[in-house]
Amino acid sequence: MKKILVLMLAVIVVNCKHAAKEQETVNVSEEEHRNEMPMEKEQIYQFKVADLYGNPFDFSSLKGKKIMIVNTASECGLTPQYAQLQELYDEFKDENFTIVGFPANNFGRQEPGTNSQIASFCKENYGVTFPMMGKISVKGDDIHEVYQFLTQKSRNGLEDSEVQWNFQKYLLDEQGHLVRVIAPKTLPIDESIINWIKE
Repeated sequence: MKKILVLMLAVIVVNCKHAAKEQETVNVSEEEHRNEMPMEKEQIYQFKVADLYGNPFDFSSLKGKKIMIVNTASECGLTPQYAQLQELYDEFKDENFTIVGFPANNFGRQEPGTNSQIASFCKENYGVTFPMMGKISVKGDDIHEVYQFLTQKSRNGLEDSEVQWNFQKYLLDEQGHLVRVIAPKTLPIDESIINWIKE
């Protein structure tokens, strides 16, 4: 009788160890699977903002277009880039491409004006007709939600970045995903940007 009990206990212990090992294998496999799963990329289309005139602007209206988002300023050494931005917009606006400008006062206080002053400046000096949004912050504690998306890899799925200065450019594909970050001093009509639009 004792032998039978000992034998039964041995079988139970072996079975328990085997089950524990199988569970461990399952847990490891699940962990590996989670690590291998691609990061879920967000799209720009989730955002709604106000333009320079206080009108609502819904990014979902840009579905199917390539988009350049650029932070702008009226009193910067790079301000003449407005001319090239408008030139680029004029050339490709009918080819599923658009530009969206976000005035920001984060760098050297070079965008001190109100939205109406910025609108007048852009129109009078550069004939800007591409969409311009209301003034926001593109870095720091009060960074706007659009720029949180653009600068955080956990959200855009591409890379972490920081806006270095006025006129930094973010390129988004026809699905609303971030695909490239362009330095402020690179002109909007740079060949690499034009080739990307034409792709």
